[in-house]
Amino acid sequence: MPASDSFQHMAMLGTAIIAASAATTIALIVWLRPWLVRYAMARPNARSSHTTPTPQGGGIAVVAATIAVTAAAVLMSAPSSLAPSLALVAAATILIALIGATDDIRTLAVAPRLFGQMLAVAIVLAGLPADLTVTPFLPWWLERILLLIAGVWFVNLVNFMDGLDWMTVAEMVPVAGGLVLLSAFGALPPHATILALALLGALLGFAPFNKPVARLFLGDVGSLPIGLLVGYLLLLVAGNGHVAAAVLLPLYYLADATLTLLRRLGNGEKVWEAHRTHFYQRATNHGFTVPQIVGRVFAVNVGLVVLALLSIWQANWTAQIVALLIGILLVAGLLVHFSRKRA
Repeated sequence: MPASDSFQHMAMLGTAIIAASAATTIALIVWLRPWLVRYAMARPNARSSHTTPTPQGGGIAVVAATIAVTAAAVLMSAPSSLAPSLALVAAATILIALIGATDDIRTLAVAPRLFGQMLAVAIVLAGLPADLTVTPFLPWWLERILLLIAGVWFVNLVNFMDGLDWMTVAEMVPVAGGLVLLSAFGALPPHATILALALLGALLGFAPFNKPVARLFLGDVGSLPIGLLVGYLLLLVAGNGHVAAAVLLPLYYLADATLTLLRRLGNGEKVWEAHRTHFYQRATNHGFTVPQIVGRVFAVNVGLVVLALLSIWQANWTAQIVALLIGILLVAGLLVHFSRKRA
């Protein structure tokens, strides 16, 4: 098949996966919404960004559509690419979604919630190729322990950052799209590319319902699994030698959540309790509207995607370091911007 025809075929397949996942998400939301309104209302409190009761649990549709469309697309288009890890990733995603759903309905204690998250991340790591390594200079067992800790943190930071209408959309749509673009450079295997496409479509299907002022929230049933899936995809990118790109794509979330955690630890606060001190949350107190906040986050993330692509395209340490430095400056500028009151 000529290269142009192959590219056209892949573009059509990718578009079909995105459209199928978006349509499935929309259909599931419409079907589930009456039940969510009845049983899964998020009541506003002192730490909430919303002021009226809003149903949560839209993540059920996002996760279900992502898994179903990924499985169907892999089986129909590229069965030979069905890596053994994909079934384990799906099982771990369902597990962590159930943990999130339970926490949405009735708050779970910290210990069982954390144990369940660790188990889900461990299942994903167990399905990775034995020779996959991000830090070759470390012993294999030590790297796996560090990846477990990092995976649990990433799952939680995505959950922590899902505190504003369209925030997860503004973050994860560029990240998922960036992962698809990186796959053109061989950064992801075929089954992982399909997963990224399905997740991108599911998020786009969810977006109209979460548009400010939101009519539906993801809930923990959505944010936790999204963190797990994106973390898995980023780990594959890093394991293919593109560590800089894997760090650049989620850099805004990493910076906001980690700096906020360190600040709260320094203040002696209970870091596992809900709060309103993330940079994007403080921005709402500094005169920024929700569209202004998520618009800036989206724009910075598009810039990070470009930098991630450049770090792979140039394929040398100098380009990766320069891309990382520019990305850090870009994110730091946004965090400082959010920290200042608007005139």
